[in-house]
Amino acid sequence: MAAEFDTVLTIDWSGGGDRGLRPVKDAIWACAGGQDGLEPPVYLRNRQVASDWLTDRLRVETGAGRRVLLGFDFPFGYPAGFAAVLTGRADPLALWDWFAAQLEDGPEGSNRFELADRINAGLPGLGPFWFNGTAQDLPHLPRKGRDRQGHGLPEKRLAERAAKGAFTCWQMGGAGAVGSQAMTGIAALARLRVALPDLCRVWPFEVTDSARVVLVEIWPSLAAGALTLRKGEIKDAAQVRLMTDALLHLDGAGQLRALLENVPAPAQREEGWILGLAPEGGADAAFADACARAARQPRRMR
Repeated sequence: MAAEFDTVLTIDWSGGGDRGLRPVKDAIWACAGGQDGLEPPVYLRNRQVASDWLTDRLRVETGAGRRVLLGFDFPFGYPAGFAAVLTGRADPLALWDWFAAQLEDGPEGSNRFELADRINAGLPGLGPFWFNGTAQDLPHLPRKGRDRQGHGLPEKRLAERAAKGAFTCWQMGGAGAVGSQAMTGIAALARLRVALPDLCRVWPFEVTDSARVVLVEIWPSLAAGALTLRKGEIKDAAQVRLMTDALLHLDGAGQLRALLENVPAPAQREEGWILGLAPEGGADAAFADACARAARQPRRMR
């Protein structure tokens, strides 16, 4: 069976500031590949470098007639109800555009904590966002999650409830938190869609069958049991290498389409979903098998 995608590209995102010239952990890493092999993971020192690199890469890929599956390790949506509160519409992509317009971002950092504070200020009670990573007190952004009350929004998406160990996107910092990744990443992808008009479609919110570039949400921890670091390899680089290889295995075996179609209705409408997550919880069996195969028999490096 022929693969649907010519290129698979996965990215480990970061919500923090510039990480410097030397490759380090907790930064942005990308890995691309095709059925004929993988490219070595690429270190991208900040979100602006990453966005420019990605835009250029996608122009090359689509210009050559190649179809791309593009995965990012942050939530593509928030718990049900949040989009309507912020934009007046239960439309996750309207929320994407709102973040792109409101988030100020640069190589050294962003206004993400101040923006979370401003969002909280417009809601009842205190929250839902929490964790203030600045030295300055932000009156509507509590430093501890237990201080929140009365904001009226769910704590987790359906995906986080099904994925054991996944963090809520309301937590803006701390070990394992994804709140800053989600806010900065969603804004970056909204801008990417503008830079590449009519090329990108967002799964599972849009019909992706004929899209040149399909954006999907991934969670490397779903494949943690298969991850093995090579000598001197940084974990973030290993994760995107494994995820790219596993998705290529799924696509080459004709199993990717079933995963793209197996999405609970609430997630498809508004919240988003993790590719490879089974609706009943944990990794889908085909996804888990693909991760194990990628670890056991990795593709050659180009």
